[in-house]
Amino acid sequence: MASSNHRAAGSSTGVLQIGSAWFQRKINLRPQHRGVHLVTEEILRQMPELAQFSVGLCHVQILHTSASLALNESWDPDVRDDMEMMLNKIVPEGLPYRHSCEGPDDMPAHVKACFLGSSLTIPITDGKLSLGTWQGVWLCEHRDHAGSRKLVITLSGCPRESVRSPLSPVSPITSTPS
Repeated sequence: MASSNHRAAGSSTGVLQIGSAWFQRKINLRPQHRGVHLVTEEILRQMPELAQFSVGLCHVQILHTSASLALNESWDPDVRDDMEMMLNKIVPEGLPYRHSCEGPDDMPAHVKACFLGSSLTIPITDGKLSLGTWQGVWLCEHRDHAGSRKLVITLSGCPRESVRSPLSPVSPITSTPS
């Protein structure tokens, strides 16, 4: 993580802080079956650097066109099952899609990914994602037989007072083993 001229007065909420840090890492999520999966904890385990930011933003980008990310219900798994059911009703397989060379689930997967999106930006407060009480990060897997999914996660913001680093302003992407 890199930082420059960090000054703060008080806690990270409601106080102007000067200084910035950026950190970026590519991570792999474990393969999932088709459906909607809560992956917040899996992401947090692979991003311990989050704790070094007092305030900032966490940007999460999925590097695939047939899966998507969403921020939604983290408590009741029925919500995820209902979402999968609705996505399949809205974007069914079996229509006369022109793009079909990768199987009947591929083009519907691309449409679902467009509807839901490929990235999330979540505020960071006191070293944690600022999520609502019942919010979590979803991996929406739209393919029947997908492998692991890659994410690029970029953290930017003010480092905690105790974090001071002489590194360059932008750290290179680091990858976790597959």
